[in-house]
Amino acid sequence: MRQNFHHGQSTGQKTNQSTINLLVADDPTDLRLKIDNATIISAHQYLTDSHYQNIPYARVFNLCSSYKYQSSGYYVSLLAEARSHRSIPSVSTIQDFQSRSIMRSMTDEMDNLIQKAFATATAKEMSLDLYFGQSLDKRFNELATRLYRLFPSPMLRVDFVQIKGKWLVDKIAPLAMKKIDEALMPTVQELAVNFFKRKRFHQARMRNYAYDIAVLYDPEEVEPPSSLPTLKRLCKVAEQMNMYMELITRNDMDRLSEFDALFIRTTTNVNHYTYQFSRKAYAEGLVVIDDPWSILRCANKVYLAERLAQEQIATPQTWILDSTWLKGDRLGELPLPLVLKQPDSAFSKGVVKVKTYEQLKTTLQNLLKKSDLLLAQVFMPTAFDWRIGVLDRKPLFACQYHMADGHWQIVNWETKNKNNLWGAYKTFEIDDIPPVVVKTAVRAANLIGDGLYGVDIKEVDGKAYVIEVNDNPNIDLGIEDQLLKNELYRRLIQSLMTRIKVARDISRLRL
Repeated sequence: MRQNFHHGQSTGQKTNQSTINLLVADDPTDLRLKIDNATIISAHQYLTDSHYQNIPYARVFNLCSSYKYQSSGYYVSLLAEARSHRSIPSVSTIQDFQSRSIMRSMTDEMDNLIQKAFATATAKEMSLDLYFGQSLDKRFNELATRLYRLFPSPMLRVDFVQIKGKWLVDKIAPLAMKKIDEALMPTVQELAVNFFKRKRFHQARMRNYAYDIAVLYDPEEVEPPSSLPTLKRLCKVAEQMNMYMELITRNDMDRLSEFDALFIRTTTNVNHYTYQFSRKAYAEGLVVIDDPWSILRCANKVYLAERLAQEQIATPQTWILDSTWLKGDRLGELPLPLVLKQPDSAFSKGVVKVKTYEQLKTTLQNLLKKSDLLLAQVFMPTAFDWRIGVLDRKPLFACQYHMADGHWQIVNWETKNKNNLWGAYKTFEIDDIPPVVVKTAVRAANLIGDGLYGVDIKEVDGKAYVIEVNDNPNIDLGIEDQLLKNELYRRLIQSLMTRIKVARDISRLRL
């Protein structure tokens, strides 16, 4: 039985580090702000002064009046990335501002909030000013916060236009300080001070860390991929390796630019905030596990079935079903029992075993209401599934996940006895399991990418059959780490470190 925990905060306090907060503006005198833990300089200084070129740790808050291509404001963010400084906004965010279609696509998720915010507006055009992620009009604070999370920038003006009765984002541009009414400055000053007070980047550190890693988790998740004690162990090992690791939640998307990497440790899905975090982090230049394409590919069982078939990797006999299978006697062509899977099923949810054709028809009708395509596979009974963890295209760990007591899956969501939720498990040395299982698992995972995956395999008569490839695999104390202990966490952290170094080297080569 896996343990799960429901409460917890970020672990470890960072103290001392020579990270400098720089507020960069066209003309520093225009800012009219006093921030104790930030230095205000001109764009010219940042771009040309060798002192700022050689600062190893800096966070650059770009308050220039324009982010147009090849403007000073554009170059501030571009050269910040070249110097391995953290820039807010990043170049990728600036590029998002240039495309109305991208802006509208990214704000689709908050459409209801946008319509509600301007429901009583009589004009056809409206503007919302964002000051350090806040609006001066409290009615728009929720919308301002959501916009800041998507487009992290110190100060922005977001223009909206009403087209055929619907409000849409029309333009996003920096809000020039010199254009702010003097009467508003005390409030703007207060928002700026509060912004730096509540952010981790204002804290002093007692040591320099090589890199900062955010670990996205959900303290309320019932069966998380890693328990809170596991994540604390991970943070402890990271500290030993001179890496700062902090647990963040879904409310911290606006903080992604503070970090060098994002490690997702809550169950992922495409229509979910985890995918938004992954996509945003990747766009901001962070190293990401699980990366967006791994989430997209692993989340859809139809994609996996097609991909595995193309590469001739063995799976249980598989059919992709649609509504045409409900016509005539086509269902009679399928053998029973069958396992039906929703394309986005996970953790044994959305997976149904059918034993009769009546069950098959009814279940298919119900599942097709959620997806136009479904997966059907021949039921292949085994006492356990192999779970092979794969990282950087190499095997990381090997476990047997046994079926839950009296059930045909490793997790029995129907049981009322929580002690019987999970089946037993056993961890093995990689060299002690059948080579065909390891080879097949690595081949399957490599079709997805080079990240962290858990490949489920059934071994029957000496042959290995891939059931699925999972991003965001379970890693828990006493289970997956049973043999490797802290070495498993060191390998995970080392992978992130290597990826950060490679990404920075590539960035420098491009410039």
